[in-house]
Amino acid sequence: MPGASRYYAPLCIIAATLEDNTSKMETTTDTQPQTFDSFDLKKPLRDAIDKLGFEFCTPIQAESLVHTLAGHDVTGRAQTGTGKTAAFLITIINDLLSNPVEEKRYLSEPRTLIVAPTRELAIQIASDSVDLTTGCDLHTVTLVGGEDYNKQYRALDAKPVDIVVATPGRLLDFVQNDKLYLGLVELLVLDEADRMLDMGFIPQVRQVVSRTPKKDCRQTLLFSATFTPEIIKLASHWAVQPIMVEVEPEHVAAEAVDQIVYLVTTANKYNLLFNIISEADAVKVLVFSNRRDQVRRLADDLYRNGINCGVLSGEIPQNKRVRTLEAFKAGKLQVLVATDVAGRGLHIENVTHVINYTLPEEADDYVHRIGRTGRAGAIGTSISFACEEDSFLLPAIEDKLGNKLDCIHPHDGLLGQAPGYVRESRFKARVAGGSLKARGRPKSRRN
Repeated sequence: MPGASRYYAPLCIIAATLEDNTSKMETTTDTQPQTFDSFDLKKPLRDAIDKLGFEFCTPIQAESLVHTLAGHDVTGRAQTGTGKTAAFLITIINDLLSNPVEEKRYLSEPRTLIVAPTRELAIQIASDSVDLTTGCDLHTVTLVGGEDYNKQYRALDAKPVDIVVATPGRLLDFVQNDKLYLGLVELLVLDEADRMLDMGFIPQVRQVVSRTPKKDCRQTLLFSATFTPEIIKLASHWAVQPIMVEVEPEHVAAEAVDQIVYLVTTANKYNLLFNIISEADAVKVLVFSNRRDQVRRLADDLYRNGINCGVLSGEIPQNKRVRTLEAFKAGKLQVLVATDVAGRGLHIENVTHVINYTLPEEADDYVHRIGRTGRAGAIGTSISFACEEDSFLLPAIEDKLGNKLDCIHPHDGLLGQAPGYVRESRFKARVAGGSLKARGRPKSRRN
C-alpha cells in the first residue's frame, strides 16, 4: 500500500465542494496523526491493513476517507507517493464488503473500475489491491497493453470480477469487443487524470465513462497532481458535486531529499555519471533522461562499463519492463535508466540516488522525478546535470520549488575518465530490417 506510513508530516489541507462549476474553499490544518481505527472499516480489510503494518493515515487518506467512505464523490489533488492509491482502494474494498451482491453474478461485469494512464501504475495499483483484499474474497483483474490479451481475458472469465484496473487503450479494446460490460460499475476511479490529459487519453476515457452508469448512479473518485481548469471541468462533468480535497505540502520537494546541481559540459556528463554511480553510497540509482534513444545509449554504455543496469521506457515490451522493475526493486540491478514513464506512480523502496542526466522540460516532472527517493523517512540524494544545452530550464524548476538551487562545479575526482568497456553491448538500437545499429565511441573509451 504505497504512501501509507507511520510518518506523518504537518501539511496544509484544503477541502471544498464544487457546485455549479464554482468552489467554496474551506481551509483547515491538522497536525495530529489519524489512525485507521477512527474509520468504520470491515474486519477483513482492517486485518489486511494491520498485516501490512500501517497504523497512521497520510493526509490525503485522512481527508478523503471521511468523505469517500460516506459515499460522496471526491476530486483529490496530491503529489505522487502521498498514499492516494490506498485512499481509494480502502474506500472501494470497504464498500464492496459492506454491500455484497445477493443475486447471481455474471462474468466480465466488474463492480469497480480504476483507470490509470500507464501500465506500470495500473500494475502497481492492482498489486496493492491484491494485498488489501487478502482474506476478503474479492477478485482483481489487470487490463493493460503490451501483455497477453487472451491471458487477461481468461482472468476475467475465471470468476466474477470485483475490481478491474486498466489503462485506457486496452480497456476500450475489451469494451468494444464485448469482452467487458461496464453497466454495473458502482465505483469509478480516475487516477492521475492530469497525466491522462497530457498523454491524450481523455477521448478514450470519455468513451469508457459513457459505458458506465450515469454519474448519479455511481460513486466517482478523481485524483490528479494538479487542478487545472481542464481537470476541474472533467470533475464537474463526471462527478456529482465532488468534494475537492487538496493536500499541499509546505515544500514542493521533499525535505528528505538532498538536491545537488552540477554545472558540467556535455562532453563530461557521462564521466560524471559513471563516477557518481561508482561511489560506495550509490546503492540503488534511478537515472532519468528525456528521450528513449538517450536512455538506451546511456544504459548500453553503463552496461559495457560493468554496471548492472536496466532500461525503462515506452519502447520496451511490457513483459521486459515488469521483469526489469522487479530486478531493480530486488537489488539485482544497481541502476535503472528511464524516461519520465518512471517519474510517476512507481513505488520503489530505498532508492538512494535520483540523477537527472538531462533536466526535464517541465518543472512538474522534476518534482515527480526526485520524489522517487527520500521516501518513508529515508534520506535521498537528487543530482541534476546542468550543461550548456539545458541549463536554461533551471529558472522554471526553481520557481516551482520556491527556492534557488545551489549550482556547483563537480570536483576533479568526479570528472575522471570512465574506464574502457569490459562487456559487449546489450541495449543497442535496432534499425530497419532488424539489424543492430552500431554506435561508435571515442577510441579512448574502447578496449
